[in-house]
Amino acid sequence: MRIYKPFLLLSTVLLIGGLACSAMAPTRLTTPLPPSAPTAAPLLPLNPVPPSMITSSEEQALIEMYQRVNPAVVAILVTLSDGGSQGSGFVYDTDGHIVTNNHVVDGAVQIEVDYPSGFKTHAQVVGVDPDSDLAVIKVDSLPEINIALQIGDSDQIRVGQRVVAIGNPFGLEGTMTVGIVSGLGRTQPSTRADANGQRFSAPDIIQTDAAINPGNSGGPLVNLDGQVVGINKAIESETGTNTGIGFAIASNTVRQIVPYLIRDKKFIYPYLGISSPPEISLGLQELLNLPQASGAYVSTVVPGGPAAEAGLHGDSAAADATPNGDGDLIIAIAGHKVATFSDLISYLVNHTRPNETVALTILREGRQMDVDVRLGERP
Repeated sequence: MRIYKPFLLLSTVLLIGGLACSAMAPTRLTTPLPPSAPTAAPLLPLNPVPPSMITSSEEQALIEMYQRVNPAVVAILVTLSDGGSQGSGFVYDTDGHIVTNNHVVDGAVQIEVDYPSGFKTHAQVVGVDPDSDLAVIKVDSLPEINIALQIGDSDQIRVGQRVVAIGNPFGLEGTMTVGIVSGLGRTQPSTRADANGQRFSAPDIIQTDAAINPGNSGGPLVNLDGQVVGINKAIESETGTNTGIGFAIASNTVRQIVPYLIRDKKFIYPYLGISSPPEISLGLQELLNLPQASGAYVSTVVPGGPAAEAGLHGDSAAADATPNGDGDLIIAIAGHKVATFSDLISYLVNHTRPNETVALTILREGRQMDVDVRLGERP
């Protein structure tokens, strides 16, 4: 595991290609853990368990799911210039591509991939995306049995649904932990910032209470059908170990970004060019005299950006002054409701590309209207 020094910010700014929001940082620390979708993998013969050992149908489902999924979950050992780290990953396709976290392989001098079968090989980085914390590596040689996991639809998962994390916490290969989906639509800051020091953001993050510890990073979060619904990436903890709050990158973000990492070695984000608070509190609604507390309030519009070209209005107050409340309130994108800023950036990342035109439904001075915006590329 690579050791990350804790950080505590009085405020932070989250961006997604020019979309920004300001928020007070939590007192607990969100700690990164070191280290088109493939079709369903063929099933390996299951190792039968004596019926007398099974106490419930859920136990049987978990046992069978683990036997199908675990052969495709790998340990990733990274040699760095100043030491080493360890993480997890999973087989994305039968061509040898492995999906993991960017922070697992960042700065790698050499990468070793260990399969549960005992097969070991080196791997090379294919493409990385620091903002989503996704990376694709490719192994130098393939094992005899090479099973790819199926990528599920994270839009279909619900809070309370059973999920399973499989990975290599503390080097304990093939560890399975069970929990539920604790929350959806979370947003986390990227490790990367723009020229002004404002951090980009990773939207559509799944929160789970399945135990995640150092070494789980990059491993799959799966449903009981064995479909990948997330990529484990971080925990929120004051100690660096599991406290029941883990985070995973939603599988639909993986669906969108990973094919570009394989083909182009990078992912270019759509760019709107506005800033917004993460959500509208009742106090902020009253201060701005807004008609509702849901939506993405346009605090500022980047001069010359796509939003500015489309005529969106930001708040007319100076940067450090009390806002006047005359900015546009975005309540929908392409007909999809925007309840918070996270909803807006999640839709942009997962469903749009640069140079596409999207319709934003806004409230301006009490009137509802649609504004077409041609998206740009993140600077």
